[in-house]
Amino acid sequence: MIPELWTCIFSVFFFYVHGAKLPEPEVKIEVLYKPFLCHRKSKYGDILLVHYDGFLESNGTMFHSSRHQGDKNPVWFTLGIREVIKGWDKGLQNMCAGEKRKLTIPPALAYGKEGKGKIPPESTLIFDIEIIEIRNGPRSHESFQEMDLNDDWKLSKAEVKEYLRKEFEKHGYAANDTHHEVMVEDIFQKEDEDKDGFISSREFTYQHDEL
Repeated sequence: MIPELWTCIFSVFFFYVHGAKLPEPEVKIEVLYKPFLCHRKSKYGDILLVHYDGFLESNGTMFHSSRHQGDKNPVWFTLGIREVIKGWDKGLQNMCAGEKRKLTIPPALAYGKEGKGKIPPESTLIFDIEIIEIRNGPRSHESFQEMDLNDDWKLSKAEVKEYLRKEFEKHGYAANDTHHEVMVEDIFQKEDEDKDGFISSREFTYQHDEL
């Protein structure tokens, strides 16, 4: 139970970037289809199921398609934590389930100077993408806020312990203070990088290798 609960709680919500930086190139977004009814829109931290076709802008060559290649199944990923290229994280926000978009993504927001596989260096990419389904993800902004009881953008041991207690009870397990204290100490040992006794929003960030 403990490893699974650990994964659930500390699969982090959102990718924060701090500090000044140069403006990034923009993604060109064209809406190809939008459903009449839209019950919710995609946001950072959501888990999206998508179908996509990817093309090189330079010559129109298709380099990959979830619909026509491989197992031909749509793919799941979490928006906003760099599980995918930056162009997707930027271009797939505020979409409805069933919506289709065409994204034109400059090299700096795709595979840059290195390229990847069939994609040459410094390639501008075009993707036709349809969102099939949107689900709440464990890395959502709301998840952090739920744990941050006093809204100070950092988690104390008491706040994490209270969250653990609620999660155990939610899943039908009896609360155990001694057990929870051991878990909290383990969590802080791993997550409290500056050892100030709190887990900041930045420390809570789930690190991914950028594609």
